Amino acid sequence: MASGYAIGRAVLMGAAALEVAHYRVASDAIDVEKNRLILALNQAREDLVSLIDDLPADAPRELAALMQVHMLLLDDPLLSDEALSLIEERQYNAEWALTTQGQLLVEQFNAMEDEYLRERSADVRQVVERILHALSGSSAKSRLDDVCQSDEPLIVVARDITPADMIRLRDAQFAGYVTELGGPTSHTAIVARSMGVPAVVAMSNARTVIRDGDYLILDGQQGAVIVNPPPLQKAHYETLAKRYQEKREKLLQLRDVPAHTLDGINIQLMANIELPDEVTLALSQGAQGIGLFRTEFLFMGRRDLPGEEEQFQAYQSVVRRMQGLPVTIRTLDVGADKSLDGEATVATNPAMGLRAIRYCLANPELFATQLRAILRASAFGHVRILIPMITNMAEAQATCQMINTVRDELKARGVAVGDNIEFGAMVEVPAMAIAIEPFAEFFDFLSIGTNDLIQYTLGVDRGDSDVSDLYDPLHPAVLRLLATVINAGQRLNKPVSVCGEMAGHSELTRLLLGLGLTQFSMHPRQLLDVKQEILKAHTNALRARLAVVLNQAQSIDPDYLLGL
Repeated sequence: MASGYAIGRAVLMGAAALEVAHYRVASDAIDVEKNRLILALNQAREDLVSLIDDLPADAPRELAALMQVHMLLLDDPLLSDEALSLIEERQYNAEWALTTQGQLLVEQFNAMEDEYLRERSADVRQVVERILHALSGSSAKSRLDDVCQSDEPLIVVARDITPADMIRLRDAQFAGYVTELGGPTSHTAIVARSMGVPAVVAMSNARTVIRDGDYLILDGQQGAVIVNPPPLQKAHYETLAKRYQEKREKLLQLRDVPAHTLDGINIQLMANIELPDEVTLALSQGAQGIGLFRTEFLFMGRRDLPGEEEQFQAYQSVVRRMQGLPVTIRTLDVGADKSLDGEATVATNPAMGLRAIRYCLANPELFATQLRAILRASAFGHVRILIPMITNMAEAQATCQMINTVRDELKARGVAVGDNIEFGAMVEVPAMAIAIEPFAEFFDFLSIGTNDLIQYTLGVDRGDSDVSDLYDPLHPAVLRLLATVINAGQRLNKPVSVCGEMAGHSELTRLLLGLGLTQFSMHPRQLLDVKQEILKAHTNALRARLAVVLNQAQSIDPDYLLGL
């Protein structure tokens, strides 16, 4: 979930719908928009006729039959007339109307018992794509970067939204998101939180219950979605939303207050960011540095890979704006649910396959390009390089050697590189947490990625709604691993931070303080909630209380946390 409230109209989106523009046309432009769709339908029909006429004599008979099916779908009023009605009645632009109606037909075909008819859903998708191609030749907007010029808030309802699609959606004016799949630490939820947009994930069968245009209340606090609420309930939630916003504004008073516990322990609060422009938000919330710059989001949602210069400009802009505060840049972490566009995931279990540092070491040219950009940016401030998913010392040594090689090449060319760049590792695999001492000695700092650490420790896919209830940050095995890593860092005088979702949950702040954590990194919008808890905490008392429960066999009761 992502906190907050959203009130608005539902926009149902399938995978194809995420790729087109969504905006409402003015009343006096409805006829023009309908004509756009009619012309596109005619163009698609003419293209099909030409293809049929030009079929060679030895072409398979099935091919001609398939094209005839597509022709029938093009002429089907359930597609064309209903899409035109959406333009007329809801003032949807042509692309939005077409994909909305096309998705409805796909779902109807998928629900049919007859196997042949079920397979026709693919034909519907292909026909819609053909019409969209015809529409793209006009002056219409064609990307979600320019989405949604609506006068009323809109809430996306989808089966799932990939991280790449979230990047496409981030500049749209959507008030909230509802997905049928995912979990609280899935990347859909993480990016929604970073955008400050309420989201409810793992809402099974949402698209069965919710229809396009329904009035929704999205309660990100409780993880609830209310469809077509009565006036009194709507008024109640409008009041809750207003109070929530007032609370957020009041918290801003803590921005410049030092994060000290009641017994005088200084706590460092840093921000996680996905893209350079989020630095503004991080600074506005009083971040003392960037504890995690997820660089993979520079690579996603695009057809080409960013080159060295583009990456350098992105990293340099963050480093410069942080004005000497630490900027922790994590090297490319793709794999699992974060794939580069155009790369199909073929691994049996991608979460345990070629991902993160494994992927980078297997693609040395790509990795070297990123390292050159990071090292060049280090000349402009305090840069720390963070390596994800280290599992053994061979990976650590190979990565360190590659960094040194790239640094030497840059210096030989006379390119400025920062001095004393810190080299750190993510602790997100149990193997590393259990055997932490040699890793802690090798690296300059450690950052615990609780999202993956919990996933791998408990054998629970953090993005799978079917097992999301088993994803338990309070499991004794998880807490003991956290304590092991934090204590090792203290013994060896190596900084340890938590940059996973646990760091940003204010209800877990006292727990982490009690484990000895003094560095937190989280989404910027969570910083002040966590600081508020720190200012009320007494760490020595917390450590004594937690020592009693760390050795128990069951998860800590959330009610116990309230009394810490």
